[in-house]
Order: sequence, then C-alpha cells, then structure tokens
Amino acid sequence: MRAVAIDAHGGLDQVRLRTDWPEPTAGPGQAVVEVKACGLNYLDIFVLQGMPGLPVTMPRIPGGDISGVVHSVGAGVAREWVGRRVLIDPHIKPGGALGEHANGGLCERIAIEAENLIHMPDAVTFEQAASLPIAYGTAYRMMITRGQLKAGELVLILGASGGVGTGCVQIAKNLKARVIACASSPEKLKRLKELGADHVIDYTKEDFSKKAWELSGKKGVDVLVNYTGGDTWVPSLRTLAKHGRLLTCGATAGFDPKTDIRYIWRREVNIIGANGWMREDLEALLLEVERGTIKPIIDRVFPLAESAEAMRLLQDREVFGKVIVTP
Repeated sequence: MRAVAIDAHGGLDQVRLRTDWPEPTAGPGQAVVEVKACGLNYLDIFVLQGMPGLPVTMPRIPGGDISGVVHSVGAGVAREWVGRRVLIDPHIKPGGALGEHANGGLCERIAIEAENLIHMPDAVTFEQAASLPIAYGTAYRMMITRGQLKAGELVLILGASGGVGTGCVQIAKNLKARVIACASSPEKLKRLKELGADHVIDYTKEDFSKKAWELSGKKGVDVLVNYTGGDTWVPSLRTLAKHGRLLTCGATAGFDPKTDIRYIWRREVNIIGANGWMREDLEALLLEVERGTIKPIIDRVFPLAESAEAMRLLQDREVFGKVIVTP
C-alpha cells in the first residue's frame, strides 16, 4: 500500500512516500476505510518537528482529518457500513488524535474503530468533510461550547486565514457577532473581508492591539481568539474589554509566553481553554456544510506524492484555509 510517513523528527526531508506499507485489516469492532481525502493541520508540523515532552513513535503517518468509503468491516460491525461515505472522528481512546498518537490518513486505506465512523450527507464532498474535524471542530467547540459567543459581541481572531481561523470567522458571522480578522498579507485580508469579516488588520504592519482598541471605541473586544501564543499573548490581554474572554486552543508561535497578569485582575477577564472537539460538534458541522451555512475554505488539493510540499506550505504559512491531500 502507498503511504506517506515521517521517518523521524526533523525537517521536511523526513517526509517520505512509501510503496511497501502493510495493508490494513479490520479487527473486531473495526472498519477499513478507503481514504478519499485527508486534511492537514499544524498538528502535523508539530509531529514532524517534535514537541518537548510529547514523544511520537516513528515512523508515523500524519494527517488526522480523513474522509472516505468503508471498504470492509471486522467482527461485530454491521455490514451495512460497507460502501458508505464516512468522515472519521480523529479522537482515539484513551486519548489523542490520529496522525499523532496513531497513524493518520496520508495513505490509501486505514483501519479504524467503527465507533469513529460518522455518516456523511450526500451533499458534502470528501474534500469538504476532510476540512472539518481538527480545525473546524476545534473552532466550533472554542467559539460556541466554551466561548459562548453571542450576537452583537465584538470578536478579534488572530491567525484568521488558517483552518481554525476561517472556521472561527464563519461561525462568528453565523452568530451575528462583529469580527476583526488578523492576517499577514493584503490578499489574505481581502479574502477575509469576502468571508464576512467586518474589519481586518495586517499584524505585520501595525500593532493589532492598538488598532483593535481604536476599532472598539477604546472599550476593548468582548472575545479574542488566540491559538498562536508566543509574543501575541500580552497584546491579546491588552486588547480585551472588561469581563472579556480570551479563547485559546493551541500555541503555534510558542506555548510558554511571557504574561502580564495585571490585565487579568484589573479587567476581570476570563482565559478559556478549548481542547479539541466532540463527536457532536462534527455531526453539527456536517449539517452546517450540507445547509451551506459553513463553507470550508480549501486553499489547495495535492496528490499523495506531493504531501511534503503540502506540509511545507502549511509550515511556511502560505495557505488560506485548508490544505487537502487526495491519495
């Protein structure tokens, strides 16, 4: 079977197409899915580069967002699943995600627990479905379940041009919130305006905190989405209004930032973490896509043999939305 695997932590030279990967079989309670599309996330870059204290067994097939067709099933799984179009929930027991704690979807077929299968509506494409779980699922849980964003609130989204970011913009606008979207180029800002953002900020040319303070009438924003961490952390705290909420689900620019707790107590702000997604979040998102209220933003689609280039674009932040690989 063809598969793309990371041989060891390091650079993109460690990403290699294999033609001899063992063919998966469905054990009891499992199904084998023929992969039709696999979405990449910055999580795959973390797996490639390595994170302190989070060892990953190598070689590892990356790619947690997987859609496809059920090829075969093992004992205890209804045969009615065979031939069905499915989205795979990347969460695996006892904890972790496909592509990190177990092999992911940059391959032709994958064996997975049948309880991870989610039936896909006919109107949803494989590429759309493979855009959803880790990025849009995280955005949905962060904005709605944990952040409880409300109509009329002002929300600032850092990294708004990425997979999580474009999901956050659409979810916020569906809730009738006002959106300030931050990105790093005129082209990305133009597309964010087209996506519905009320205001945009090029954070490479101006201090997003000062600009957002002006846009808010010097009151601050009600909600701020920050999954970058690093040197954006303190400016984010400065940007919040009294009783504001800072939502975080990751740290693409550094997980151990300097902080300034004065802003936390003086403005009585809340820092709210969101860790991934729940199955019901993915089911709700599939329905949103079917209705057309969520339109996954796909930057490019690559064949399996060009997976390393797909990861490079993600690593170098040269994408708007999602990068998809089709085996």
